[in-house]
Amino acid sequence: MRQAQVAGRPQSNSAAQPLIAASRVTRILPGVVPTTLVHDIDLTIGARQYVAITGPSGSGKSSLLYLLGLLDLPTVGEVRISGRATAHMNEAERAQIRLSTLGFIFQFHFLLPEFSALENVTLPMQALGELPAEAMRERGRSLLASLGLADHAAKRPDQLSGGQRQRVAVARALANDPPVILADEPTGSLDSKSSEQVFQILRDLVDQRGKTVIAVTHDLDMARRMDRRIVLQDGSIVSDEAKAS
Repeated sequence: MRQAQVAGRPQSNSAAQPLIAASRVTRILPGVVPTTLVHDIDLTIGARQYVAITGPSGSGKSSLLYLLGLLDLPTVGEVRISGRATAHMNEAERAQIRLSTLGFIFQFHFLLPEFSALENVTLPMQALGELPAEAMRERGRSLLASLGLADHAAKRPDQLSGGQRQRVAVARALANDPPVILADEPTGSLDSKSSEQVFQILRDLVDQRGKTVIAVTHDLDMARRMDRRIVLQDGSIVSDEAKAS
């Protein structure tokens, strides 16, 4: 099922520099026996890419995604976002990059249950603070409509199906029109029909809106249909291949 084009400004096709670049990134959890989550990752991801991160459970997939999204900090190495070094940024600076440049989708939607779908979508806009209230609501309604949810804007999450809630989460990730969407098992809690809808929505974000989508997934069929597949094993990249055209 192909979805309508998602609202937002057209993205540049320029790939002069990577949107995300990880250099020698290692994450170690301290403890009596330290645990290495990811080890010595070198990775660049450019514009208009649909990237799968796969591997067995415990291989470091989500840990790598959180590092790329500045939700966690490397013990060693650095992640650069659109050429900007982040190693010495404070949390407020990293939060600003997350709000303006990165959108997040998780396996469980994490919508606030007391708020309507529209209110959930406008929360990132409120945090960024660049639009007046009515412009935020207008953009939120446009995003929901583009995802087939025009008639559900006033509903709370508990009034929506699982697939509808995940589409609201996609709209929320797009709220500030970021160039990069990071998704952690975005179809993991959905039935096959809803999973295909979400997959196609993400596909359209790349093809129609020029976004880069980086998705952690256990779904090998989904991964094979993406443009690039990065495979992790024991916290290290063991394969990084583009899909054959």
